[in-house]
Amino acid sequence: MPQIPKDPKTRQRRNKTSTARRLSGVPDDFPVPTLPAGRRWLKATRTWWDDVWASPMASEFVDGRVDVHGLFMLAVLVDDFWREPSSSLAAEIRLQRQCFGLTPIDRRRLQWEIDRGEDASERTRRRRNAAVQASADSDDEDPPGQDPRNMLHVV
Repeated sequence: MPQIPKDPKTRQRRNKTSTARRLSGVPDDFPVPTLPAGRRWLKATRTWWDDVWASPMASEFVDGRVDVHGLFMLAVLVDDFWREPSSSLAAEIRLQRQCFGLTPIDRRRLQWEIDRGEDASERTRRRRNAAVQASADSDDEDPPGQDPRNMLHVV
């Protein structure tokens, strides 16, 4: 007896994009956690922290509470890297930042797309400017003569 063919609807792939999101700028009143006390954070790390929380990805961090612990650990790695760069720290940072969609390839893997609308761009720009101004007003400056970018020059 011949086999009855399956209905074409049951043969279709059902790969659903469960993490697909269109990210827009974060609202102006979005709560930005402060870096933990007890460590003298470099200015480069504080700037990185402000950039992360001003980015559209910040809206995907779970209530800013659960994911913030992983971001704190990542901030320590970033701070340590700026103090003494090493390939092992760079590798660990690369692995950890994947979880938070902080690079274009990570966002692609998570199926996150950033809204490029003018409103989103303007909100992000305002938020970044405010973060940079707040960072500039901070008393904690890097030790004199220690610009972390100077560590990147290969002799």
